[in-house]
Amino acid sequence: MKHPPLRTVSHVDLQRYMGDWYVFANIPYSLEKDKVGTLDRYALRPDGKLDNIFLFRRKTLDAPLEQWKGTAWIHNTETNAEWRVQFIWPFRVPYLIIDLDKDYQWSVVGYPNRKLAWVLSRKPALDDATYQEILQRLKEQGYDPAKLQKVPQNIH
Repeated sequence: MKHPPLRTVSHVDLQRYMGDWYVFANIPYSLEKDKVGTLDRYALRPDGKLDNIFLFRRKTLDAPLEQWKGTAWIHNTETNAEWRVQFIWPFRVPYLIIDLDKDYQWSVVGYPNRKLAWVLSRKPALDDATYQEILQRLKEQGYDPAKLQKVPQNIH
C-alpha cells in the first residue's frame, strides 16, 4: 500500500530538542536487537551539525553501558524537523520528527517507508494515555501501531 509522505511537525526548536531522550518504544531493526535501556543524546555543535550519541545496554539493564557516536545534519532548515543521521560512513538515514509534545517531553521519529519508528521520552516512562494518543496519530500517518515494542528502561 502506497502512503503519502510522512508529515513532519511544523517547527522544532533545536535548543529545546537537545539533550537526552529515552527510547520508550520503537519498531526495532537489526542494530537495535537485544538493546535495552536505550537513550539518544543530542548536542548542537559549533559547525551547525549535531552529535547523536546512542547509549544502550545489551539484553539486560545491568549490563555495561555502551555507546555509538553518530552525526546528524539538519536537512530542512525551515522546520528543523527533517534530519539526516550517520553512524556508519557513508550511510545517512532520514530522521523525521513527525510528532512532538508542546513542552518537548516526548517526540516521535518516523522513517519514510514506515518500517521504522521511535517514540522518545525525556523520562524512562510515558503515561499510557499519552502513548495511546501517539499510537493513534501514528496510525493516521500510515503506521501499524502493533509493530511498536516498548523498550525496557530503568525506572528510578
